[in-house]
Amino acid sequence: MSKPKEVLTTGEVASLCKVAPRTVSKWFDSGRLKGYRIPGSKDRRIPLDQLIRFMKTHNIPLNGLASTTTKVLIAEGDADIADLLSTALAKEAGYEVQVARSAFEAGAVAESTHPHVMLLDMDLAGLGGRETVRSIRNLPSFVETKLIAITSVRRDGEAEALKQQGFDAALAKPFEISAVVRAIEGVLNA
Repeated sequence: MSKPKEVLTTGEVASLCKVAPRTVSKWFDSGRLKGYRIPGSKDRRIPLDQLIRFMKTHNIPLNGLASTTTKVLIAEGDADIADLLSTALAKEAGYEVQVARSAFEAGAVAESTHPHVMLLDMDLAGLGGRETVRSIRNLPSFVETKLIAITSVRRDGEAEALKQQGFDAALAKPFEISAVVRAIEGVLNA
Protein backbone atom coordinates (compact mmCIF):
# COMPACT_ATOMS: atom_id res chain seq x y z
CA MET A 1 0.00 0.00 0.00
CA SER A 2 1.45 3.37 -0.95
CA LYS A 3 1.96 6.07 1.64
CA PRO A 4 -0.52 8.95 1.29
CA LYS A 5 0.86 12.28 0.07
CA GLU A 6 1.56 14.72 2.89
CA VAL A 7 1.18 17.83 0.69
CA LEU A 8 -1.34 18.35 -2.12
CA THR A 9 -1.70 20.73 -5.07
CA THR A 10 -4.85 22.82 -5.50
CA GLY A 11 -5.84 20.52 -8.38
CA GLU A 12 -5.58 17.45 -6.15
CA VAL A 13 -7.58 19.19 -3.42
CA ALA A 14 -10.21 20.24 -5.95
CA SER A 15 -10.54 16.64 -7.13
CA LEU A 16 -10.93 15.33 -3.57
CA CYS A 17 -13.47 18.02 -2.64
CA LYS A 18 -15.32 17.78 -5.97
CA VAL A 19 -14.94 21.50 -6.72
CA ALA A 20 -13.13 23.60 -9.33
CA PRO A 21 -9.43 24.38 -8.73
CA ARG A 22 -10.31 28.10 -8.67
CA THR A 23 -12.59 27.44 -5.67
CA VAL A 24 -9.67 25.88 -3.78
CA SER A 25 -7.53 28.91 -4.67
CA LYS A 26 -10.22 31.20 -3.23
CA TRP A 27 -10.36 29.14 -0.02
CA PHE A 28 -6.57 29.42 0.24
CA ASP A 29 -6.40 33.15 -0.59
CA SER A 30 -9.11 33.98 1.96
CA GLY A 31 -7.20 32.11 4.68
CA ARG A 32 -9.92 29.51 5.24
CA LEU A 33 -7.73 26.68 3.89
CA LYS A 34 -4.21 26.78 5.36
CA GLY A 35 -1.16 26.03 3.30
CA TYR A 36 1.82 27.76 1.70
CA ARG A 37 3.09 29.08 -1.61
CA ILE A 38 6.08 27.61 -3.39
CA PRO A 39 8.91 30.20 -3.09
CA GLY A 40 9.32 32.15 -6.32
CA SER A 41 6.01 30.87 -7.64
CA LYS A 42 2.30 31.48 -7.28
CA ASP A 43 1.66 27.75 -6.84
CA ARG A 44 -0.10 26.79 -3.63
CA ARG A 45 0.41 23.65 -1.55
CA ILE A 46 -1.96 22.28 1.06
CA PRO A 47 -0.68 19.95 3.83
CA LEU A 48 -2.91 16.88 4.17
CA ASP A 49 -3.67 17.53 7.85
CA GLN A 50 -4.89 21.05 7.00
CA LEU A 51 -7.11 19.69 4.24
CA ILE A 52 -8.62 17.11 6.60
CA ARG A 53 -9.36 19.78 9.23
CA PHE A 54 -10.93 22.02 6.56
CA MET A 55 -13.05 19.18 5.18
CA LYS A 56 -14.27 18.17 8.65
CA THR A 57 -15.06 21.79 9.58
CA HIS A 58 -17.10 22.29 6.41
CA ASN A 59 -18.72 18.83 6.39
CA ILE A 60 -17.07 17.86 3.11
CA PRO A 61 -17.01 14.05 2.79
CA LEU A 62 -13.57 12.57 3.37
CA ASN A 63 -14.03 10.05 0.57
CA GLY A 64 -10.93 9.61 -1.51
CA LEU A 65 -8.44 10.41 1.23
CA ALA A 66 -6.05 7.52 1.70
CA SER A 67 -5.57 8.19 5.38
CA THR A 68 -7.57 10.29 7.79
CA THR A 69 -6.19 8.56 10.85
CA THR A 70 -5.29 10.84 13.74
CA LYS A 71 -1.55 10.64 14.45
CA VAL A 72 -0.58 10.75 18.13
CA LEU A 73 2.93 10.97 19.56
CA ILE A 74 3.35 9.86 23.16
CA ALA A 75 6.49 11.24 24.86
CA GLU A 76 6.53 9.25 28.10
CA GLY A 77 9.50 8.08 30.16
CA ASP A 78 7.65 5.27 31.95
CA ALA A 79 7.77 2.30 29.56
CA ASP A 80 4.71 0.61 31.12
CA ILE A 81 2.54 3.72 30.80
CA ALA A 82 3.81 4.39 27.26
CA ASP A 83 3.06 0.82 26.16
CA LEU A 84 -0.38 0.81 27.80
CA LEU A 85 -1.31 4.15 26.24
CA SER A 86 0.05 3.19 22.84
CA THR A 87 -1.80 -0.12 22.70
CA ALA A 88 -5.06 1.28 24.03
CA LEU A 89 -5.12 4.36 21.79
CA ALA A 90 -4.30 2.31 18.69
CA LYS A 91 -6.79 -0.49 19.39
CA GLU A 92 -9.65 1.36 21.09
CA ALA A 93 -9.56 4.70 19.30
CA GLY A 94 -7.94 3.69 16.01
CA TYR A 95 -5.19 6.30 16.25
CA GLU A 96 -1.82 5.92 14.56
CA VAL A 97 0.47 6.01 17.59
CA GLN A 98 4.22 6.58 17.95
CA VAL A 99 6.11 6.44 21.25
CA ALA A 100 9.21 8.34 22.32
CA ARG A 101 10.95 7.76 25.64
CA SER A 102 13.17 10.87 25.63
CA ALA A 103 12.79 14.51 24.64
CA PHE A 104 15.38 14.06 21.88
CA GLU A 105 13.58 11.01 20.50
CA ALA A 106 10.25 12.88 20.67
CA GLY A 107 11.71 15.65 18.51
CA ALA A 108 13.04 13.21 15.94
CA VAL A 109 9.81 11.21 15.78
CA ALA A 110 7.68 14.37 15.57
CA GLU A 111 9.80 15.69 12.71
CA SER A 112 9.35 12.50 10.71
CA THR A 113 5.67 11.80 11.45
CA HIS A 114 4.11 15.26 11.99
CA PRO A 115 1.60 14.14 14.63
CA HIS A 116 -1.77 15.84 15.06
CA VAL A 117 -1.48 15.50 18.86
CA MET A 118 1.49 15.18 21.19
CA LEU A 119 1.05 13.76 24.71
CA LEU A 120 4.02 15.12 26.66
CA ASP A 121 5.08 13.75 30.06
CA MET A 122 6.16 16.80 32.06
CA ASP A 123 8.53 14.63 34.13
CA LEU A 124 10.46 13.55 31.02
CA ALA A 125 14.03 14.85 31.15
CA GLY A 126 14.52 17.68 28.67
CA LEU A 127 10.87 18.71 28.56
CA GLY A 128 10.21 22.01 30.29
CA GLY A 129 6.66 23.33 30.02
CA ARG A 130 6.90 26.82 28.57
CA GLU A 131 10.18 26.26 26.67
CA THR A 132 8.84 23.09 25.05
CA VAL A 133 5.63 24.77 23.94
CA ARG A 134 7.49 27.79 22.56
CA SER A 135 9.94 25.57 20.66
CA ILE A 136 7.18 23.49 19.10
CA ARG A 137 4.93 26.45 18.27
CA ASN A 138 7.82 28.28 16.57
CA LEU A 139 8.16 25.52 13.97
CA PRO A 140 5.82 26.24 11.04
CA SER A 141 5.02 22.56 10.48
CA PHE A 142 3.81 22.17 14.09
CA VAL A 143 1.69 25.30 14.50
CA GLU A 144 -1.49 23.22 14.29
CA THR A 145 -0.20 20.32 16.41
CA LYS A 146 -2.16 20.00 19.64
CA LEU A 147 -0.18 19.59 22.86
CA ILE A 148 -1.47 17.73 25.90
CA ALA A 149 0.60 17.79 29.09
CA ILE A 150 0.74 14.69 31.27
CA THR A 151 1.60 15.39 34.90
CA SER A 152 2.39 12.95 37.68
CA VAL A 153 0.38 14.66 40.41
CA ARG A 154 -2.92 16.46 40.49
CA ARG A 155 -2.44 19.98 41.90
CA ASP A 156 -5.07 22.70 42.15
CA GLY A 157 -4.82 25.08 39.22
CA GLU A 158 -2.09 23.09 37.47
CA ALA A 159 -4.20 22.32 34.38
CA GLU A 160 -5.03 26.00 33.97
CA ALA A 161 -1.39 27.02 34.49
CA LEU A 162 -0.29 24.58 31.77
CA LYS A 163 -2.93 25.96 29.40
CA GLN A 164 -1.61 29.46 30.05
CA GLN A 165 1.85 28.20 29.09
CA GLY A 166 0.41 27.14 25.72
CA PHE A 167 -0.71 23.54 26.19
CA ASP A 168 -4.12 22.72 24.73
CA ALA A 169 -5.04 20.41 27.63
CA ALA A 170 -3.56 18.64 30.65
CA LEU A 171 -4.07 15.21 32.22
CA ALA A 172 -2.90 14.06 35.64
CA LYS A 173 -1.83 10.48 36.34
CA PRO A 174 -3.48 8.14 37.01
CA PHE A 175 -6.08 8.52 34.28
CA GLU A 176 -8.55 6.35 32.40
CA ILE A 177 -7.90 5.71 28.71
CA SER A 178 -11.35 7.15 27.99
CA ALA A 179 -10.20 10.45 29.56
CA VAL A 180 -7.18 10.50 27.24
CA VAL A 181 -9.38 9.87 24.20
CA ARG A 182 -11.79 12.64 25.31
CA ALA A 183 -8.85 15.02 25.74
CA ILE A 184 -7.48 14.19 22.28
CA GLU A 185 -10.87 14.55 20.59
CA GLY A 186 -11.53 17.74 22.57
CA VAL A 187 -8.35 19.48 21.40
CA LEU A 188 -8.81 18.32 17.81
CA ASN A 189 -12.36 19.63 17.67
CA ALA A 190 -11.65 22.91 19.48
